[in-house]
Amino acid sequence: MVAMRRYGYRPSTFPFRSIEKEPLLFSLGFGKMAEESESVRVGMAGGEPGIEALPEACIANAISLTSPRDACRSSAVSAAFRSAVASDTVWDRFLPSDLKSILALADHPVDFSSKRELFFRLCDRPIFFDSGKMTLSLDRSSGAKCYMLSARELVITWADTNVYWRWVPDPDSRFSEVAELLDVCWLEIHGHFNSKMLSSKTKYAAHLIFKLSDSAVGLDYPPQEASVKLGTQSSTNLVCLQPNKNQDTDEEDTDEEATGHVVPQSRGDGWMEIELGELYNNGEDGDDNEVDISLLEVKGGHWKDGLIIEGIEIRPKI
Repeated sequence: MVAMRRYGYRPSTFPFRSIEKEPLLFSLGFGKMAEESESVRVGMAGGEPGIEALPEACIANAISLTSPRDACRSSAVSAAFRSAVASDTVWDRFLPSDLKSILALADHPVDFSSKRELFFRLCDRPIFFDSGKMTLSLDRSSGAKCYMLSARELVITWADTNVYWRWVPDPDSRFSEVAELLDVCWLEIHGHFNSKMLSSKTKYAAHLIFKLSDSAVGLDYPPQEASVKLGTQSSTNLVCLQPNKNQDTDEEDTDEEATGHVVPQSRGDGWMEIELGELYNNGEDGDDNEVDISLLEVKGGHWKDGLIIEGIEIRPKI
């Protein structure tokens, strides 16, 4: 087929024989076809049938072997592709394989009329679990699962002692309450969850989601020790929740290269985030391991306050 040869495909192998082995080539081909979609729509030279002559189910199956991002791009190729992209065949492949059990555990029912609608519903609006202490959403580009552990889901040393921490609502938070540090010299926070919750063959990063009160002190030095552990994997970082102010400009020094530590980044939703570490979830052979995430500053004996914790977010790392 002339159009397929034009984009590097052999007629004898499109779309089934090579697509499993070369999904990246196939998705890159979608990008080229989208850019020159008019040429594709015109059809084939010499009177041969065009790609639109393929059954919709065939096109949908091929698209489902790419990614959500490439599926959306491919809808620009032609009307046949747009119709195929809308099918449940495509979006069922992008949804988690354990979707049924996930929805069964949700705090509230999730309504949807199609798998495509459900996919984007989970991308845009997280669903809550464990009485509102945890959320799940999907990464829009890959469909990988993302989790947010609320502060109540974390193990925070002395969190239930009201002279050290207090639990308060925050209008910027998705959760009913957040943890506010009042005064401690021993900062220790842990998060735990099972690696089976994550998408397989995916690299993840864990981020502390937090903000600082106007009176926050003691979080600039010494730096905090962060780690993420899964089985034999261990990722560690030195982080600084409150980067030192530049003495000459009275502005916060938030350059990681300048400080030598991982520093916070603004999220644009009223919170900051800081990467604690990363992991790769292989997800094969029934792996059933606990992921341990920690943030510590227990050596300095420095008193600190003003840290407000929403939770820890685990999402794919690009």
